[in-house]
Amino acid sequence: MTASEECLSVRATRWDDWRVTSRRLLISGAAPETIHWIDGRSKSGRKQSDLFGSADVEPVVGEPSAEAEGQHAAGFSSPFRVPKAFLNLARHVSCHRSPGRWELLYRLLWRITGGEKHLLTNAADRDVHTATKLEKSVSRDAHKMKAFVRFREIEDAEGKRFVAWHRSDHYTLELVADFFARRFDVMRWAILTPDESAIWDGKKLTMGDGAPRSDAPEADELEEVWKTYYANIFNPARIKLNAMRAEMPKKHWATMPETALIDDLVRNAPTRVETMIRHAEGGVSARPFLPEVSTGESSQSIARLREAAAVCQGCDLHGPATQTVFGVGNPNAKLVLVGEQPGDREDLAGEPFVGPAGQLLRETLNDVGLDPAELYITNSVKHFKFKPTGKRRLHVKPAAREVAACRPWLEAELDVIRPKMVVALGATAAGVLLGPGFRLLKSRGQVQRSDHAKWTIATYHPSAILRVPNEATRETMRQAFLDDLHFAAEHYRMLP
Repeated sequence: MTASEECLSVRATRWDDWRVTSRRLLISGAAPETIHWIDGRSKSGRKQSDLFGSADVEPVVGEPSAEAEGQHAAGFSSPFRVPKAFLNLARHVSCHRSPGRWELLYRLLWRITGGEKHLLTNAADRDVHTATKLEKSVSRDAHKMKAFVRFREIEDAEGKRFVAWHRSDHYTLELVADFFARRFDVMRWAILTPDESAIWDGKKLTMGDGAPRSDAPEADELEEVWKTYYANIFNPARIKLNAMRAEMPKKHWATMPETALIDDLVRNAPTRVETMIRHAEGGVSARPFLPEVSTGESSQSIARLREAAAVCQGCDLHGPATQTVFGVGNPNAKLVLVGEQPGDREDLAGEPFVGPAGQLLRETLNDVGLDPAELYITNSVKHFKFKPTGKRRLHVKPAAREVAACRPWLEAELDVIRPKMVVALGATAAGVLLGPGFRLLKSRGQVQRSDHAKWTIATYHPSAILRVPNEATRETMRQAFLDDLHFAAEHYRMLP
């Protein structure tokens, strides 16, 4: 633009404004650099005059009328044509809070109608990249509005009305208002936001000004309905706090009655997960096979448990396995080692940790000064789960329901022995002892408190170390395993 060229000040407030104004600008041949766009939603923008505020303008940017086609000669050799993808993109971007959105959209429109008809397929283009980011942000905000709007019932002169207040990141209400009109077409409702409002009278949708939260009711009898519904659909097994905070920002909690339950639901999630697993698949469990035992006679009680476990059919793993592999060692041990499940050699021998993993474990115990004869060694799952491949049987990680089904045996062992310390070998054992939220890589080697021992420490399973193909990584893990057991040995020597 030269110094002699005049910069036009143009105001746009909503999508329809921009479409109308942009068509007129294209017809007049106004290049993007000659236009100063004013955001009509900003406080300063509302005070500015609109270049085309009172003009009789075309209704859409897209297929022009016959009159418009006769005026396109100023800078264009063919009628304006834009892909549907651009209209959808521009519709969303127009709802973004960025004051530069109108300028960006017109620049894209100018380039598309000026010869770059495939512009939107170039994801590396700066304008396309920026517009795509704005569109995604608006789409996320629209999704949150659909998910988080909570209506509250009030009475007015015409009867029942449902009112909701929502704080959106962008101007997304006009984008999703039709969705609510279709979904709740049989009731009268209003959705209020700080920027705008949408009112449905049962037949017609009307957009209006924004409103403060004080204009919406605080609570009604639907509160308890929402709470009951949320408590029943809440899945503690899938809870991820960071993801939940990202998807459900706290700024929305004040208008969502069910969020009052979140703290208690999260706090009780581990217990609920355990209950869910235990009742899954028809409630399979080893519990019906457990005999009555006394904690005062550890040796006899462990022997009774071992005998009863030999005929356990608490889950499907008992079928393919050769035999039950129960724990071994000192029934009065102060330290219990808990692994995942028996392997091929353990399944054949009927004793835990007798294969390569067991050899590595015993070598490491000797290195840190722990006598295996003083300890008790067992697994979370008592049967070998495998996949047959020719003459070999390959280890398969037990499913959560199988771990839960076998858990009563481990609990019975620990209740009888009552150890001062437990070392969990691997993620499966750690999850059983410390809950599903425990992360081995994050908290490995640290003292934890569990229901079965004052001191509980989790470390790698020796078989996991042996399976690592990279020699350097394997050696690093082995050293960490040695350090963890050395740490456990130091605590063990301090036990009363």
